[in-house]
Amino acid sequence: MNCDFDALLSRVEKPARYTGSEMNAEVKPLSKAEVSFAFCFPDTYEVAMSHLGMKILYGILNDLPYAVCERVCMPWVDMLAQMKENHVPLCTLESKTPVNQFDIVGFTLQYEMSYTNILEMLHLGGVPVKASQRSETDPIVVAGGPCAFNPEPLHQFIDAFMIGDGEDVIIQLTDIIRDCRKNGVSRRECLRRLADLRGVYVPSLYHDEYNEDGTLKSIVPTEEGVPERVLKCIVTDFENAYVPVKPPVPYLQVVFDRIMLEIMRGCTRGCRFCQAGMLYRPVRERSVDKLVEVAKQSIENTGYEEISLSSLSSSDYSCISELAERLMDELKDKRVSLSLPSLRVDKFVQDTLTHTQKVKKSSLTFAPEAGTQRLRDVINKNVTEEDLVSTLTNAFSNGWSAVKLYFMTGLPTETDEDLLGIAELAKTAAGAYYSVPKSQRVKGLRITCSASVFVPKPFTPFQWCAQDRPDEVLRKQHMVKDAFRPLKSAAFHYHDSGVSQMEACFAVGDRRLSDVLYRAWELGCLLDGWTEHFHYDLWQQAFDDCNLSIDFYAHRERSLDEVLPWDHIDAGISKSFLRREYEKAIRAETTRDCREGCNGCGLQKLKGVCKACE
Repeated sequence: MNCDFDALLSRVEKPARYTGSEMNAEVKPLSKAEVSFAFCFPDTYEVAMSHLGMKILYGILNDLPYAVCERVCMPWVDMLAQMKENHVPLCTLESKTPVNQFDIVGFTLQYEMSYTNILEMLHLGGVPVKASQRSETDPIVVAGGPCAFNPEPLHQFIDAFMIGDGEDVIIQLTDIIRDCRKNGVSRRECLRRLADLRGVYVPSLYHDEYNEDGTLKSIVPTEEGVPERVLKCIVTDFENAYVPVKPPVPYLQVVFDRIMLEIMRGCTRGCRFCQAGMLYRPVRERSVDKLVEVAKQSIENTGYEEISLSSLSSSDYSCISELAERLMDELKDKRVSLSLPSLRVDKFVQDTLTHTQKVKKSSLTFAPEAGTQRLRDVINKNVTEEDLVSTLTNAFSNGWSAVKLYFMTGLPTETDEDLLGIAELAKTAAGAYYSVPKSQRVKGLRITCSASVFVPKPFTPFQWCAQDRPDEVLRKQHMVKDAFRPLKSAAFHYHDSGVSQMEACFAVGDRRLSDVLYRAWELGCLLDGWTEHFHYDLWQQAFDDCNLSIDFYAHRERSLDEVLPWDHIDAGISKSFLRREYEKAIRAETTRDCREGCNGCGLQKLKGVCKACE
């Protein structure tokens, strides 16, 4: 049965979200596939089509001659209403096939506040929402991405989680499910075989127990041979890892409407709040020759006019100046611009930025994260105010006048003085602009400062820390905003504390939160990452209905010897290293960059993985 979307398209705001048929979309006959994979992104089409990981795995699976992979995105509210009114199931973009007709349904977990969307997409697609209710003919539901490193809040809904880099394990997982379907192997035995793969966690094969105070006592396997700890997957040959040089090109403008050129994966900096910097270790780089060739092919196949150098910290790429020069020389006739979205204030590469501005100039983005040096030392953001002044002076001297600065509020040990330092730093940034002779600077100074609310994340030194309560978050935000009033050329923006509070609960939550999630979905929570659709009162009710406390999850300091819900997941980073980093943070002591010498994070136990450990 195919979905009758055509009749609905004229009734929704952006029909191109649902039509498919984009340039470079892979349309393979489902009837001839030995195994089919519905790749689900639990957010809107515009967000999904901006995500590089989806394009990588979509390309890898469709390159398998026996497999078909099709895309599914979360419908927006107007289409949701039409689908429910007309009893139209959720279908794929490529063939308009209902989700429940696929062998595998896979979700990427990028953000905790998309979890209710997962339940809605399963329900709309005709797949039983709870894994325990699925039959032998229902799809195997899998998930991966950064949020999979704490899989427990989703344990009732996902059959198997892929932990770490997905390029290799997704093929292995697909092959096992293909063989099991072909040979009539039971669903339970199929999941048991998946659990033997490195980087695959099957939650139904584990059991949890709790202490009298509500803290976790243990999570242990229920069967012999099931691993006690699941080790993440790591792509070691990053140079030759799959790159999507011919991705689907959307018909409408998406969030990041450009080529995303992944120049490196991982980070050596060790910022103590940053989950990605810990999870994606070790650092792996692609060669300049490889990247230039990939860029040329991508431009040829897509027609894009902008390339973004993608990584956690692009200016840390060891050959960044050479790469920028080569790319601009190769692509100058095509009028292709180059952007560096992630810059560190201590790694301003003047030559590189001179090359990137040849075609088009946009605002520069930096992330000091904290307003004072003391707090930057606490979070191990090894940059100084002098670094920022030098960086911005160079930028303003080279024709930039718009700068974005990112901060966080609620960081561990934070004081009001640290917060007021955000406004002082904005003032300093303006001073750097006016220090450039008037004849050399561009008119129209704009300094935009944004502050997110600190959220404790698994596998970071701050995983034991509490988040500020909402009233304290609001007090701090208003105090900083008031401090910005005298600054004519600077603006301050901040995030909703309710969304951040729920994000914290699910980031560090245990298995019991799956009941809260299910109840919130029943109450109508959807698209929670979009402020206009976030309903704090419904989430409060869901916690109350499940006899669980928001305060217990989001606002509680955890003991350093407490069993954490993700302790059975091995991210390659040892708990002892994270504890040492936490203790150094409390003392405001910094840790050197891994490239200056191994800090003993735990990767050294995996031989041949991390160059800094060798």
